[in-house]
Amino acid sequence: MPKQEKQEQQKSPWLIITGIVFLLTVFSFFVIGVVTILLATTDFETGNVAVIPIKGIIMIDEDSSLFSSSGIASATEIVEQIQKAQDDSSIEAIVFDINSPGGSPVASSEIARAIKEANKTTVAVIREVGASGAYWAASAADHIIANEVSITGSIGVLASYIEYSGLMERYNVSYERFVAGKYKDMGSPYKEMSDEEKAIYQSELNTMHDIFIKAVAENRNLEYDYVEELATGQIYIGVDALSLGLIDELGSKQEAYAYLEKEFGTAIIPVEYEEEKSFLEELMSALDQTAFHVGAGIGAVLVEENDGGMRV
Repeated sequence: MPKQEKQEQQKSPWLIITGIVFLLTVFSFFVIGVVTILLATTDFETGNVAVIPIKGIIMIDEDSSLFSSSGIASATEIVEQIQKAQDDSSIEAIVFDINSPGGSPVASSEIARAIKEANKTTVAVIREVGASGAYWAASAADHIIANEVSITGSIGVLASYIEYSGLMERYNVSYERFVAGKYKDMGSPYKEMSDEEKAIYQSELNTMHDIFIKAVAENRNLEYDYVEELATGQIYIGVDALSLGLIDELGSKQEAYAYLEKEFGTAIIPVEYEEEKSFLEELMSALDQTAFHVGAGIGAVLVEENDGGMRV
C-alpha cells in the first residue's frame, strides 16, 4: 500500500471523530442554553426590596443613542421597573443602584418623577458616579447613600456643538441657506451662530438649569438660593456631598439594607430587577456564547501531538 494512501486512512478516523465531537458540542451547548433561558425566565425569586439599576448614560430609550445599548440607562425601562415594583404587594421598598454620569434632561426628569411618585420607600445608592441627571433622579429618593469618594452633584446643564464654517471657508465650501423660520437652522455646524442666536440658546439652558435647581431644592427640602450656590456644575465627592446636604449617608447597598431593616423592623430580601428580554433575544445571546465555545472546542480537537499534525 502506498505510504500516502496509508497516511490518509490513518487520518480519516480523526476526521470522523472531529465531526462527531463538533455535532455533540453544538447540541450540548444548545440544550444547555435553552435550559438556562427557561430557568432564567421562570420567576423563582421573591423578596421585599426591589433593586433597580440606573447605570450608564441616561436616555429615553436604548436606541436613542449611537452608543452601545449596554452603556445606556433607558428611562422607559426604569420607569416600567418602578411601576412593576409598585404593583407588587410583596415589595416594601425600592433601592436604586446608581452608576451614571447623567444624560438627557427629559429622561432624567422622567425617572425622578417616577421615583418621587412611588408609594414605596425609596433609597438611592450612588456607587462610583451619580452626577448631573443621575443626581437629579437620586434627589427624588427618600434617602440617598453614596460612597465617600463617589462623584455626585454636577448640578448644571451642558450643550455644545461643533461648528466648522471656518474650515469650509478655508476649502472654498459654501453653505446655501434655505429656511422657513428665522431660527430654524440655529446651531447648524455649517454657519457661525449670531450673537442673537447665542443669547436664545443660553436662555434655554438657563431655564433648564433653573428647573433642575428647583427640583433638587424641593426633593432635598433645601432653600432654592442655597442649591443655586451649589449649582455651578461642580462635582462633589461623597464626603463633601454629605456635609453640603446633598446626600444623607455614606456607604453602599449594605448600608441601604441596614437603613431599611431599621425602618421596617424586618429582614431585607433584595430582588434584582433587570431588563426583561424576549425568549428569542435570550436564545440569540445563548447561541452567541455557543458559537464561541464550539470554536474553542474545535481548536482543541484539531491539535495533534505528533509533528505531522495540524496546529492552531
